[in-house]
Amino acid sequence: MPSPAKTTAKAAARTAGAGIGTYVVLVAQALWARKRIGTTTDRPPSGNGLYGHELAGEAVHCLLLGDSTMVGYGMRTVDETPSALIGIGLSHILDSPVHVHNQSVVGARSSDLLGQIEAAEHHRPQIAIILVGANDITHQVPAKRSARRLAAAVRRLRSMGTEVVVGSVPDFGTVKPLPVPLRTVCRYWSRHLARRQTVAAVEAGARVVSLADVLEPLFLVKGDALFGDDRFHPSAHGYATIANFLVDAAVTQWRHGSRVEDEPIEQMTLEQAADWAAEHGGTQVAPAPRGRRFAAVLRWRR
Repeated sequence: MPSPAKTTAKAAARTAGAGIGTYVVLVAQALWARKRIGTTTDRPPSGNGLYGHELAGEAVHCLLLGDSTMVGYGMRTVDETPSALIGIGLSHILDSPVHVHNQSVVGARSSDLLGQIEAAEHHRPQIAIILVGANDITHQVPAKRSARRLAAAVRRLRSMGTEVVVGSVPDFGTVKPLPVPLRTVCRYWSRHLARRQTVAAVEAGARVVSLADVLEPLFLVKGDALFGDDRFHPSAHGYATIANFLVDAAVTQWRHGSRVEDEPIEQMTLEQAADWAAEHGGTQVAPAPRGRRFAAVLRWRR
């Protein structure tokens, strides 16, 4: 009969072997998915400019920051880009002209946000909307570091007097080109980062809207129509869906700001709020009146 030490050693060896085998499978699947998703050198037309120019009053200056999802990767007309979707939506609901400046860059990570803010500082943004995190995951940036960089960007914007809305990283589990087990692992990574982003951004003074699985329920109706040709970035309908959530959060933030007691709210600890939001797309989390560090305000579509 083998000794306990030898049994433990064999078990450890089997575990290590399984871990190495799983890692090899994940790497192979990641390379396959990257090849299948592919890239394109095409860039969408710029959506920068004034929306609702026929409306009275001074224009609200809106700055868009982040990665390819905020750029509108894959879109071929201006009206399909997040810049236009957000500009039109905000001007319509606020009944005011909105000047949109999109500083987002394809491939950007959280570490690029401060540079984007610096490049757009002369536009004097009154409200900023951030979408970032997907490339942090694909480049294996630790979630804690990624969230810390996001928080630094939020604090910089807040120091400029800018209201800030952050769309947390979407659930990678909805990306069909990612096979199992890679898709399962990416779902965990993305939701873990979304939790970190929520806590960090709210503590820094932003309102966070969870994009978690906001596209997933619509698969029952729209199916693959929610994703573009690369099966990774959203389609025009997918971008419009995401923009609706961002516009809703931006309007709420613009009207209420830190006066969250004016909203229909539910209070809980910030960590509890982040956990809830990561599992419930459309949830909005904002600093609570009793303290940003320990509590948050939730508001979600029912």
